[in-house]
Amino acid sequence: MTTLTEADALDGLRDALGLLKDREQVAERLLASSAKHSFDPDKELDWDAPLEEGKWFWPPELVSLYDTPMWKRMSEEQRILLSRHEAAALASLGIWFEIILMQLLVRHIYDKAATSAHVRYALTEIEDECRHSKMFARLIRHGGTPWYPVSRPHQALGRLFKTISTTPGSFTATLLGEEVLDWMQRLTFPDERVQTLIRGVTRIHVVEEARHVRYAREELRRQMVTAPKWSQEFTRVTSGEFARVFSVAFVNPEVYTNVGLDKREAMAQVKASGHRREVMRTGAKRLTDFLDDIGVLRGVGRRLWRSSGLLA
Repeated sequence: MTTLTEADALDGLRDALGLLKDREQVAERLLASSAKHSFDPDKELDWDAPLEEGKWFWPPELVSLYDTPMWKRMSEEQRILLSRHEAAALASLGIWFEIILMQLLVRHIYDKAATSAHVRYALTEIEDECRHSKMFARLIRHGGTPWYPVSRPHQALGRLFKTISTTPGSFTATLLGEEVLDWMQRLTFPDERVQTLIRGVTRIHVVEEARHVRYAREELRRQMVTAPKWSQEFTRVTSGEFARVFSVAFVNPEVYTNVGLDKREAMAQVKASGHRREVMRTGAKRLTDFLDDIGVLRGVGRRLWRSSGLLA
């Protein structure tokens, strides 16, 4: 019988050689992991505990204005307040994205055998995303901030994308939404400067999203080999455009107004910030390396990814 260690070694070898893994075996292993490491945020987290005085809601280095001239003029209290609102804005963005993702997953499995492990895992992931969206919504209310919806144009683009997206395009978008936030959350949950509740939320999300990333990567690798050429090319273009939308939506301008800052000046300083640019590119690097390896970052799509600021 193959041990888990041997199985992981075989997976690593297949990755190195660019070989496709058995879809059902991947799903079975993800289902087993889900059975062992899934969480109910309503029970796992202490929602009745008061917020901690003087603690951040997001690591300061990940706050959009960090190290800008405006940041240097702000008091510590105003910086922490901005982190509070940006955490709420990112939670709001996460809900928007996860609702799109759930619809894409339902479309993906619509005509597949419901008895397969691949479909059963997709349904398990949808369960996870439902809990995550409810967790993020509760976090926003607990923090006493507004809900920060994406702009109307981005709402419309999201509605269009989830309607016309190809299967590989759907999984590319899934990874874009998951991997940049995952990188940030991996820095957040061990950071003792950050509110305990925020750290708990990010810990749950990181553990469960690791399975989602694995599922999406395996399926996208398969799709970029098996999908028709037109679908692959369409994926390259639509994923590049979605990267542009996502990178803009990552910062909600209303947070600046709500903490007493000039919105236009703040957005201009974020756009000019070398630190912020490096944060976003570093957060996306593991993903862009993978997408480059499997042939997504080519032609017009690559130029769109560069214009998004996520690809050097």
